Order: sequence, then structure tokens, then C-alpha cells
Amino acid sequence: MRKRGKMDTKIRIAIMGYGNLGRGIECAVRRNGDMELKAVFTRRAPETVKTVSGVPVYSAEELLKRKEEIDVLMLCGGSATDLPEQTPEYARYFNVVDSFDTHARIPEHFANVDRAALEGGKVAMISVGWDPGMFSLNRLYAASVLPEGKDYTFWGRGVSQGHSDAVRRIPGVKNAKQYTIPVESALESVRACENPELTTRQKHTRECFVVAEEGADKAWIEKEIKTMPNYFAEYDTTVHFITEEELEREHAGIPHGGFVLRTGRTGADGEHNHVIEYSLKLDSNPEFTACVLTAYARAAYRMNREGMKGCKTVFDVAPAYLSPMTAEEMRSRLL
Repeated sequence: MRKRGKMDTKIRIAIMGYGNLGRGIECAVRRNGDMELKAVFTRRAPETVKTVSGVPVYSAEELLKRKEEIDVLMLCGGSATDLPEQTPEYARYFNVVDSFDTHARIPEHFANVDRAALEGGKVAMISVGWDPGMFSLNRLYAASVLPEGKDYTFWGRGVSQGHSDAVRRIPGVKNAKQYTIPVESALESVRACENPELTTRQKHTRECFVVAEEGADKAWIEKEIKTMPNYFAEYDTTVHFITEEELEREHAGIPHGGFVLRTGRTGADGEHNHVIEYSLKLDSNPEFTACVLTAYARAAYRMNREGMKGCKTVFDVAPAYLSPMTAEEMRSRLL
């Protein structure tokens, strides 16, 4: 088994899909000295895609012809329709990383991807990002430390890329942004160790800003949004129809963040309360998500080189696989 540490050669990264997340990965790879970006692949006309670094852009149809040039393929499509098809398809041929974030469908997605990755002898990292991803790890760590307790997760206020993408796919929607907003009274009750029983609707609200196509049925669009399972049906959702100019002027950024909390008790009679809280405040949701995916690309590459294969989640990755530092450096600097 190869000693884990700094790589002798750079990890060759390719990106499938060049939207906000793809551009974020391009920038993240440039900040990791043990990686190099080899190419971007797109379903659009390649000549219409201009990358930040000038890396070559190819048609998606060219991907398999260049598989020997790629160590890890980063899949940057949406969770609604792209990743359920793309990740199993490409996991047969590449080590892959995706950011599939439809929580209710992760077990199904895992099973589909695992079959393909085992068949191809590759490592496929799914549901990587900050939630699912880093928040998932914090839930696991906190529950392990405080076995007698309760978990709470709050998202926002911020733009959800997956939910915004789901709204944009509704017929008649030209563009849209969706904000997830924590209910402040619920958050404060958790911090006070009141251990409230909270429904999905009591923890968050959702707010959509939608640009409808000319002549579109806005009432129908609003109904489609509010009744969408796994996305909006379980929440109090407000829909605003605005102009393209208003969307660009007032909702150009992609901020996000959130909180993972666990409350627990210790002592002979449970007399002592504890709160573990992990929070993120992000100026750019896709750029931060891209940084998480890039670290897990390193892990996927290393784990596959050591003979591992199949579908993996953040729970399966030892922290040392994520860092460009050697084991000695990690012990001396971080431990």
C-alpha cells in the first residue's frame, strides 16, 4: 500500500458542466498545487463556453475518448434530473464526485451509483458539499459524542442551488432564485436547550423569486412550486413574480449558510446540558461547495489507488485522505 501523503504527480481533474459550480471547481483546482484541470466538458456548443483559465472545452460526447487523460471527473449537473443519470453512467469509467442533494433520494442514488462503480472498479463520491456533506459529518460526530440528545439542522438565509434549479425546470419559468430562511424562534429555542419537537414547516420557510416567460400561467407555476415533493410541499412557501432586471439587480449573489446543532445531557441524572453548534456563513454557495468537492476529489483518487472501489459518501472517507499534507505534517500542525 502506498504511503499516504503528497502526490508524486498531479491529480488530473475534468469538469462535466460549466455553470456556477463548474466555474467554482475550476478556481478551486487552481488553488490546490497537487491538482491540474485537464478539460471542461459541456452539452452546449463548446465554442460558446469561455473558461476562466483558458482550459480546453470539449463536447460531452468526447468524454469517453479522453478517459485515459482523467483521474477524477467532477459532475456539476443538477440533482433533479442530471445527476441521477450522469453519475451512474460515468462511474463505470471514471472516479467521480457529485453534489447530489435530494436528501430523500440519497439511498436510491447510492445503490444505482454503487453498482456502476463496482462494475468499473472506480470510486464514486456522492452527495458531497456542505449539506449533504460537511453538515452530515457534524451530525455524525455530535451524535457519537452525545448519544443522549437531539439533532437540529437549520439552513440559510441563503440561495439553494438545487431548489432554484428545480424551479427553473418548471415549464414557463425563465429564471428563478429560491431562498431558504430559518425560523428564528425555533433556532433560539434549540440554543436554549428547550429540545423542541419541530416539524419541517416549523423550522424553515422558503421564498421564491421567479421570472416567468411571456404569456406563462403564473397561477399554475406557483401551484407547481408549492406542491413539488421533496422541495417545497413540506414548507410554507412564498412565490414572488418579478422581472429579469429585478432579479439581476436584487438577487445577483448566491449566499448561503446554516447551523448544525446537537443538544445533549450528561451526568448521573442528566443534570448537565450541552450544545454542539457548527455554522457556516458563505458569500458564495457554489464556490464553497466547489472547494468541498475538490478536497473529496483528492480522496477519491487516493482511495482508488489503494484499491478501493464502489460508491462512497463523506462518512466513508478518513480525514487524512482530504488533505494535501503528509501524515507527519498533519500531526505536527493540526493535531
